[in-house]
Amino acid sequence: MSEIPQDITHDQYAVRLKKLQDMRAAGSDPFRANCEQTHFSGEALKAYIEGQDYTVPVKVAGRLVVIRDMGKSQFVKILDQQGQIQLYVKKDLVGDEAYAAFKKLDLGDIVGAEGTLFKTKSGEITVKVDRYALVAKALRPLPEKWHGLTDAEQVYRQRYLDLIVNPESRARLMLRSKIVASIRSTLAHRKFLEVETPMLEGVAGGAAARPFVTHHNALGTDFFLRIALELRLKRLLVGGYDRVFEIGRVFRNEGVSRKHNPEFTMLEVYQAYSDFHGMMDLLKAIFADLCRDVIGATEIKHAASGQMINFAGEWRSVRYFTLIDEAVGFNLSAYRGKPEYREKAIEACQKLGLEVHSGWETYEVVNEIFGKKIEPTLIQPTFVTHLPKELCPLAKLNAEDPGLIDVFECIIGGMEVAPAYSEQNDPFVQREMFEKQVGEEVQKMDTDFLLALEHGMPPAGGMGVGIDRLCILLTGAESIRDVILFPSLRPTTAAT
Repeated sequence: MSEIPQDITHDQYAVRLKKLQDMRAAGSDPFRANCEQTHFSGEALKAYIEGQDYTVPVKVAGRLVVIRDMGKSQFVKILDQQGQIQLYVKKDLVGDEAYAAFKKLDLGDIVGAEGTLFKTKSGEITVKVDRYALVAKALRPLPEKWHGLTDAEQVYRQRYLDLIVNPESRARLMLRSKIVASIRSTLAHRKFLEVETPMLEGVAGGAAARPFVTHHNALGTDFFLRIALELRLKRLLVGGYDRVFEIGRVFRNEGVSRKHNPEFTMLEVYQAYSDFHGMMDLLKAIFADLCRDVIGATEIKHAASGQMINFAGEWRSVRYFTLIDEAVGFNLSAYRGKPEYREKAIEACQKLGLEVHSGWETYEVVNEIFGKKIEPTLIQPTFVTHLPKELCPLAKLNAEDPGLIDVFECIIGGMEVAPAYSEQNDPFVQREMFEKQVGEEVQKMDTDFLLALEHGMPPAGGMGVGIDRLCILLTGAESIRDVILFPSLRPTTAAT
C-alpha cells in the first residue's frame, strides 16, 4: 500500500485507509468483491406489494449516502442510477461479526445488499437486509456542502461528485439521455436510417468555423476534426439512402460561452424529396414526441424570462427581413441591391447602439441586428425564414428572389435551436457558392463533394439540431456546461 499523499491535511483519508488495511490484513478485500443486483432502487420501490411485508426478495447495490445508527440496528440509504432506497441492517439478522463490520463503513462506501421489502412505521419502503457485501471502499469523503465550494468549476471538473450529491444534476443529465433516445425513436419511426461518418476529415467543410487540426503520422498528412456532419450525409443521399441521420460530436476551435463548448453534439437529418417546409413538420413532430414521452407536458417555463413556452400551439413563421425592418423602424430591405444599402444598414446598427466592424460585409452588418436585437426576443417557437444567401452556401436559392435562400432558423427561448434548408443539389450553383466562400483558399473547398453532386443528388430537406442547446432549453439549465457530462475546461494539475 502506498503512503498517504503529503498534501492530504484532512485525517479522514488516513482513517479510511487504515480501515482498508485492517480488512485486508483480516483476509477481506472489498476491491476483489462483487454482488448481484436484481433491482435498481426505483424498481425495488415499485416491486413492493402493499400489505405483504417481507415477501418480495430483492438484491440492490449502491453508494452509502445516509447512515443512522440506532445501536443494534442501522437505517442507511444507498444511491444508485435511479435514486435512493433505504436499508435496514439489524445485528440479529446479519450476525454479530457482519454487523460490527457494517458499523465501520463510511459514507461513500459502495455496498450490495440482499433481503426483502417492508414498509416502516413512517411509511418508507425499505429493504430488510439478510446479508450484505462491501464491494468498494471510498478513501476520500464526499463533500458535505457541494455548492458551498468556493471554486464553482469543481462541479464540472469532478462531475462524479456532482452526480453523487446533487439530485438536480443527476436528473438533468439523465433527462438528456432520454431526450436523445426520444429523437432516435421519432426518426426511426419515420424510416430514417442512423449512420456514422468520420470525425477526421481531409477538408473541414459543412460550416464556417475554425477547425481543430491534427496530424496522422502513418499517412503523413494533416486532418481536421469535423466541424459539421453535412457533407458526408449528403453523399449518402447521392448513394441512394433517402432518409439518413447522425447524432454525433462536432468540434469547433472557437470561444467558450454559456451556449458554446469546443466539442458539442449535433443531430443532422436529411430527407430526399422534401424541403425546408418538410423539415418544419419533422421538427414539430420531434418536439411533440419529446413533450409526450420525456417532458410530460406541452409547456415549459423559460428560465430567463419566466414566460411559458407553448409547443402545442401554432409555431410562428416569419421572414428574416420582416423582422429586420420591424427592429430598425424603417424598410431597410427595400435598399437591398442598391448602392446605399450598406450605408443604411450601418446607420440602422448605430441607431440601435450596435458596434460595426469596418471589415464586415453588408450581410454581416444586418445579421448583427438579427443576432443582438431580434433573436433574444423570440421566446415562443419561431421559424425565421428566407435568410440572405451569404449566410449559408449549401442551401437552395429562392426561386423568386435569388438573393435569399430557402431556409429557416428555429428560435425558441431566444436561442437558435435548429437551422434547416432546402438543400442545394445543383453542382454548378454549389461550386459557385463554395468559390465565393473560400475565396483564394481553394484548398478548403470539398471538391469530392462537388464530384458527388455531379452524379446527381435528389432534392432534399436537411436540418441540424444542437442537442446541447435543446437540453438547455428543455431542462432549464443556465449553461451548456450543465447539460454536458464533461465540458471542456482549462487544464489544471491532476488531483492527488
